[in-house]
Amino acid sequence: MAVTVGRKPGKVAAKKKAQTFTIDCSKPVEDKIMEISSFEKFLADKIKVDGKAGVLGEVVKVARDKSKVTVTSEQHMSKRYLKYLTKKYLKKHNVRDWLRVIAHNKDRATYELRYFNIADNEAEDE
Repeated sequence: MAVTVGRKPGKVAAKKKAQTFTIDCSKPVEDKIMEISSFEKFLADKIKVDGKAGVLGEVVKVARDKSKVTVTSEQHMSKRYLKYLTKKYLKKHNVRDWLRVIAHNKDRATYELRYFNIADNEAEDE
């Protein structure tokens, strides 16, 4: 009779559910400030899996729709890490001064790129 160490007999390990994060870039893409394909490539090159950047394998998948980038991860991935990488991309392309990364109100697994409200700030100054 074989003895298993660390697990109780009859219990099956639960399969982890994949995490899905979405970054909505519709406003800057419509205004042609950024290209969604270059952002997708940037994420695929910079996301680290097991301490190595650019080696996503089957663990992380980066896909895009018309104006959204979807990142699906089998491992634990912080949503904050995607925000960090998005800000890094915006800074690299010199649009960080006009765009900000905001968590979507209704869906907590979604980030959205929005413009700063410059007109509101000018009205408050006067």
